[in-house]
Amino acid sequence: MLVELDRDGELPLHEQIERALRDQIRSGVLPAEARLPSTRGLAQELGVSRGVVTEAYGQLAVEGYLTTSQGAPVRVAKAVRASSQRPPARSLLQSYSYNFHPGLPDLLDFPREAWLRSLRSALRDSPLDSLGYGDPRGVPALREALAGYLGRVRGADADPEHMLVCTGFMQGLSLLCRALRGHGVEQVALEDPGWHLHRLIVEQAGLEVVPIPVDEGGLRVDALAATEASAVLLTPAHQFPTGAVLAPERRAALIEWAEDERLIVEDDYDSEFRYDRVAVGALQGLAPEQIVYIGSASKRLAPAMRLGWMLLPSWLTWELTAAKTIEDCGSEVVGQLALRDFIARGELDRHVRRMRLRYQRRREALLQALERWLPDARVSGADAGLFELVMLPEQVDESLLLRAAGKRGVGAEGLALHSYTAEGAPGLLLGYGNLSEPAIEQGVRLLGEAYAQAQVL
Repeated sequence: MLVELDRDGELPLHEQIERALRDQIRSGVLPAEARLPSTRGLAQELGVSRGVVTEAYGQLAVEGYLTTSQGAPVRVAKAVRASSQRPPARSLLQSYSYNFHPGLPDLLDFPREAWLRSLRSALRDSPLDSLGYGDPRGVPALREALAGYLGRVRGADADPEHMLVCTGFMQGLSLLCRALRGHGVEQVALEDPGWHLHRLIVEQAGLEVVPIPVDEGGLRVDALAATEASAVLLTPAHQFPTGAVLAPERRAALIEWAEDERLIVEDDYDSEFRYDRVAVGALQGLAPEQIVYIGSASKRLAPAMRLGWMLLPSWLTWELTAAKTIEDCGSEVVGQLALRDFIARGELDRHVRRMRLRYQRRREALLQALERWLPDARVSGADAGLFELVMLPEQVDESLLLRAAGKRGVGAEGLALHSYTAEGAPGLLLGYGNLSEPAIEQGVRLLGEAYAQAQVL
C-alpha cells in the first residue's frame, strides 16, 4: 500500500492519508475485504503519530469505506465496489472551424470589461441579504431595470410585479407549458417551420403540437383560427427560421383571436437587430393580458449567461412564480445584480448599438459570399437578426450537403430540422453572428464545394 505524504503541503497529514486510501479503494487497488495495516503499523511506516492514522481510518469508516472493530484488523468494507477507470470529460457539442450556428452572437466581442465592472459593483454595493434566498420572481431592482428597458426598446407594457426572471427562454416556456396543461390546455399551435426546440418543450409538457404554416407575412392566422388550439407560440418580430415579419393585419387578427380566452406566447429572441429600419415593437404591448412575452440575454449578450425574463398576464403571475419557486427557488442572483447595473449604466444599449452595425456588415459579407460560391441559393426574409435562411434547388440532398460540409469543417443547420414537412424544400440556416467576415467568406467557399457533391441529378 503506497501512501505518499507532502509534509510541507497545505493539507493536514490525516487528510492526505484519507485521500490516498479512498482513491486506492475506489480504483480497486485495495479490493473489498482487503486487510489494511494496523494504526500503529501504518504510523510507523509513514513516520507519523498513531493519532494521525487513527483519525484517517475513523473518517473512512464513517464514510463506509473501512470496517473497524475492537481487536479485529481494519479491512476495506465488503460493500465497496471499485469504479471503472473514467475517460476524460468530453463535450456533447461538435466543434467546427466555421460554425454557422444560427443562434450565436459574437462571443469574442462580449463586453468582458464592462460586465466585470458590473459584477464588481453588484458584489460590492449589494446589501448582505441579497445573497440569501430572494424573491423567486427575480431581484426587484433587475425587474425594474428590465421593465424600463423593454418599455423603451421593445414597446412592451412591462410591469415589474408581473415579470419573472428565469434561466433563459427554454425554462420560461417549460414552466408555462406545464401551467397551461394544468389549465386544461391540450393543444399548442407552433409555426411551421419553427424552432425545433419549441416543439420538444411543448411535447415534453404533455401537450399536442398543432403546426401552422408560415409564409412571407409570418404565421397564417387564418389557418390558426381553423384549429382547436387555445394557445399559440410564435416569433413575430423575426420569424425563425424564415426571417419573415408578422404583417400588421395579421398582428391585429392574432390579437382578435386571443380575445376569446386564448393565449399568445411571444418569443422575442433577436428583435433589436434590425438593419433597414427601427425594429417592430413587441406584440405584448397591444394585449398584455392575452400575451406571455419571453426574452433573454442569449442573443443580446451571450447564451452562457442563462438569464431570461417573462412578462406575464396578471392571472398567470402567481402560478408561474410558484412553479419557479419549486423548480429552483429563483435564478442565480449575482448575475441578476450585474445585469441590473449593466442596464443602468447604459452598457446594454451601447453594446446592442455597436453589435447592430457589426452584424449588418457580416450579413452583407454572407450575402456577397453566397453570390460567389452558391449562386443557385435564394435568400429571403427581413434585413435582420443573426442568421439567414438559404433555400436551395430541389435536387440538392440536404442531409448529404450537411455531412459533406461537416467533413470540411463547416457546421450548419438544415431546414428539415425545423420543419414538420418531411418533403419540404432543402435549405440551410447560416448564422453569421459569431464569424468574422474573412471566416464567412472561407466557410461559404467550403459550402460551395460541399454543394457540388450534394446535388442529386
